Amino acid sequence: MSQIRIIIGREFNERVRKKSFIVSTLLMPVLLLGLMLAPALIMQFSRGETKRIAVIDRSGLVLPQLESDSELAFEATDLPLERARRELTDRFGILWIGPDPVAQPDDIRLYANASSSISIESNITGQIEKIVENEKLKGYDIENLAQILDEVRTRVTMRTFRNDESQEEDSAARSSAAATVAGFALGMLLYMFLLIYGAMVMQSVIEEKHSRVLEVMVSSVRPFDLMMGKILGIASVAVVQILLWGALVLVAGTVVLPHLLPADVLAGMQAAQGGDAAAAAQLDPALLTALGTAMDAGYIAALLGWLLLFLVGGYLLYSAMFAAVGSSVDNVQDAQQLQTPITIPIILAFLAAMSVMNDPNSAVAFWFSIIPFTSPVVMMTRIPCGIPLWEILLSLVLLYASFVAMVWLAAKIYRVGIFMHGKKPTLRELYKWCRYKY
Repeated sequence: MSQIRIIIGREFNERVRKKSFIVSTLLMPVLLLGLMLAPALIMQFSRGETKRIAVIDRSGLVLPQLESDSELAFEATDLPLERARRELTDRFGILWIGPDPVAQPDDIRLYANASSSISIESNITGQIEKIVENEKLKGYDIENLAQILDEVRTRVTMRTFRNDESQEEDSAARSSAAATVAGFALGMLLYMFLLIYGAMVMQSVIEEKHSRVLEVMVSSVRPFDLMMGKILGIASVAVVQILLWGALVLVAGTVVLPHLLPADVLAGMQAAQGGDAAAAAQLDPALLTALGTAMDAGYIAALLGWLLLFLVGGYLLYSAMFAAVGSSVDNVQDAQQLQTPITIPIILAFLAAMSVMNDPNSAVAFWFSIIPFTSPVVMMTRIPCGIPLWEILLSLVLLYASFVAMVWLAAKIYRVGIFMHGKKPTLRELYKWCRYKY
């Protein structure tokens, strides 16, 4: 154990003291937030300049009701269609509307002078559809019909409570949106850590084997102790990084966020948590529930605890396989073929986690969260949704039991592989190494 502790300390200090570790620890939360906001930002800044569209309205009905916005600007023209198509080339396009769009809604054409898009066409057709629908409603000859429809239009808001967890009247409401976002973020985090830190173990073993450092080290330490020390040392780096991020999230949710919220929102959230539905009725219940979840220190700490357990278990399972692969080859290029069977389950787990967003209790979500090779990613996606405790514990037991079996198997390959040079082994040869007696 003293030898393993020395190796753990060496691996830990070598990585934690690097500037790259400090930079990645500080920038990774910003990167994850950027990945979540990137689609909205891209849509916001990819619209370009306002596109001018000349409108030829044969009906005289649609043009007066078309509304220009930041994307499209509608302009009337008295030119005939053929002449407008030839002369108005400085416009984005010419919109031609037939004499009776109510009876013939398909008699509408857009002649674009540049590439069109789904967004532009949806904007135009959406406005025309509303205009035509309003004209059809006028045919029913009902006084103040538009006002009646506005008064009838109702928005329903619903708060969700877990009856299987608490039947008290003052129990806290659950936010499915917040749970889905948290689950997806945690699943993505596990997916990245398994790949990055597993590959880090493999790269370290390959470098030391290539420089013949391992042959010197095994003269004073057993190959098994060397492999375990390297795996646990890098695992401690991952744990430290997760703890730092967890502390950052706790501080942001419990200290920073309350000071950033407007006073009325904070008061409404406190009223909702206290069961005063009338006081909180003026604000969106879904927003209040999501904010309450983000500011719940106990909820965040529980998620962090489960994250550490599944991170360590999943990392130990996969890093043992990555270490075995690294010991059996001489360079990273040779490791690609042997690495593929290891990365496939991780990718499959991430794909299966997508189904959790639709139904966290489906059969696919359950079994992929129980199978050890996919359970770290999928189970962490399900936990924020509130699943039975026995499923989480069963998944952990199987995960750590699989780690013990995998370490025993990987150690057999590691003992032989660190002394093999000049040839890339096949899967059949790796199987023979596993059967060697020691």
